[in-house]
Amino acid sequence: MTLIEEIKPQQSIELLKHLHILTRDGKINQDSRRKLKQVYHLYQFIEPILKEINLINSNYFVVDHGAGKSYLGFILYDLFIKLTQGKILSIERNKELVFSSEQLAKKFNFERMQFVAADTNQANAFVKENVDIVTALHACDTATDDALHFGLKKEAAWIILIPCCQAEVAKLLKTHKAQSLQNPLAELWRHAIHTRELGSHLTNVLRCLLLESQGYQVTVTELVGWEHSMKNELIIAKKTQQIKGNAKARIEKILGEFNLPELKSKFII
Repeated sequence: MTLIEEIKPQQSIELLKHLHILTRDGKINQDSRRKLKQVYHLYQFIEPILKEINLINSNYFVVDHGAGKSYLGFILYDLFIKLTQGKILSIERNKELVFSSEQLAKKFNFERMQFVAADTNQANAFVKENVDIVTALHACDTATDDALHFGLKKEAAWIILIPCCQAEVAKLLKTHKAQSLQNPLAELWRHAIHTRELGSHLTNVLRCLLLESQGYQVTVTELVGWEHSMKNELIIAKKTQQIKGNAKARIEKILGEFNLPELKSKFII
């Protein structure tokens, strides 16, 4: 397959090189083909949302939380945002990553792409205006929760999460394992590999219920096939103001069944 067939017409080849999606000489190898497929598959989900938001508010505001190298932000800007009046802010704790992203944005004249080095509390204070879309691409462990709570606090119209590793729940399941073993359900996480897998799955279930308890319609789907990534769950939440009445009660029930009282403050608002 040739390069011209795989790259979207409006996509900057030079940007893909700088993001290491393409090789330095602009070619596609096996690894870059995998990365490109993931990026474009994700964009297929986000593009209709951007179009919808743009029709409602041409000066829309996107926040990419736990942005890392701002991989997602650059792609969204290059393919869509630069052709509109919208803007995107990438929030990342690592100052070096923020600085390198700023330099790359200047190189490509992405004037409505901004960056800030901040943790969750600083981000909440920094962003004063309404937010239309909050994204988090592979924000590791609790960083996904930080993005989720940020989106809820800012009453974002859309919250789009692609979770990465989720260690917090698995750690708590392991901590309380001795107490829980009298419950037959504890067989679900008696072995270490099951603890990790169940912790990951349970975390995302609780995140979805939290969103539903706050008036969001939630869709969960597969981002790419398992042959490309094991971390491929995509959570898309649209604010509808219709609160799922039993969502909060279900969170409480789940936390009780799995002996996770420490998580009440995180998942019950």
